[in-house]
Amino acid sequence: MTTKTPRIAFIRARWHDDIVDRAHEGFLTEATRLIPGAEVETFDVPGAFEMPLAAKKLAQTGRFDAVVAAAFVVDGGIYRHDFVAGAVVTGLMNVGLETGVPCLSVSLTPHNYQPVDVLTDFYRDHFVKKGAEAASAVRQLLDLETRLAG
Repeated sequence: MTTKTPRIAFIRARWHDDIVDRAHEGFLTEATRLIPGAEVETFDVPGAFEMPLAAKKLAQTGRFDAVVAAAFVVDGGIYRHDFVAGAVVTGLMNVGLETGVPCLSVSLTPHNYQPVDVLTDFYRDHFVKKGAEAASAVRQLLDLETRLAG
């Protein structure tokens, strides 16, 4: 891993923040274990659709070694949530390709979410796991960057 202190930006969409914030918790817990000393700075945006632009602006600062973005995009009965989710994930991928800063998504799009306790609890727990997986992915990407730098 790089010898400098890794800096990571974590973007949280505020729609369904009770679920999304669990990804942040899982990320921080696992990052503490896998990336000791990493500095994680948190940024909030209104919803998932705003994440790619925020990620691009953060990546362009040169301050961050990775950007992680978390959202929970559900079918609200008005628009095609799968279209929004696809645009967000593609946007985040493009940020990484354009800036060279790894940009990871912890954005999930369930097919049939209803705000009932059993489903909400399931996704809260699931987001903890996904946040931890994102921390592992960041660690792997930092290690790869070190290897590529020779």
